[in-house]
Amino acid sequence: MLTPSAVLPIALPWLDAAGLAVFAASGALAAARRGQTMVTLCFFALVTGVGGGTVRDLLIGAPVFWVRDAWPAALCLLVAVLIWVTPERWWRGDALDWFDAVGLAAYAVFGAAKSLSLGVPPVPAALMGVVTACVGGILRDVLASEPSILMRPELYVTAAALASALYVVLVSLGAPQVLAAALAAGAGFALRAAAIRWRLALPAYRGRR
Repeated sequence: MLTPSAVLPIALPWLDAAGLAVFAASGALAAARRGQTMVTLCFFALVTGVGGGTVRDLLIGAPVFWVRDAWPAALCLLVAVLIWVTPERWWRGDALDWFDAVGLAAYAVFGAAKSLSLGVPPVPAALMGVVTACVGGILRDVLASEPSILMRPELYVTAAALASALYVVLVSLGAPQVLAAALAAGAGFALRAAAIRWRLALPAYRGRR
């Protein structure tokens, strides 16, 4: 069976690695901020890093990527060890949010690209990009007993949807995949960064009394 690196342009596996690493870092940081052990940091990093991709692969009927290939789990564990051995001051402030924003954009594009490459139609492929980008963060928040990213007021899922949908649209219009990936990931990151900086949010439901 073809692997993603065989059916996608050379740039897209790097997006996969970037998303995996920064999501793993966000998971490890969530555990580190609670004074957890190194084992817990590794567990959070792994679950956050591979969670979205695992659900995506199960939904589209593809082999679960980190079960068939050793490097994703190894990368997550390496990132956890890096967080463990570095000073806390390196990760203060909004580090978790910014790591998550980079991972969100990269993973949304990679998820959509992998789904398209395996024959998934455009609309479901874009949705698979959202699943890839968001599920890991949801699992991280559940494990850390924090309010889910889905319940936060600022734009989050919308940024993932922008990145994955823009990639699908650009590729459907004939744009080179590398260019489409760069533009889509950049747009998704820019929207998420703006949401972090200025607390941008969609209007809330007003039907309740």
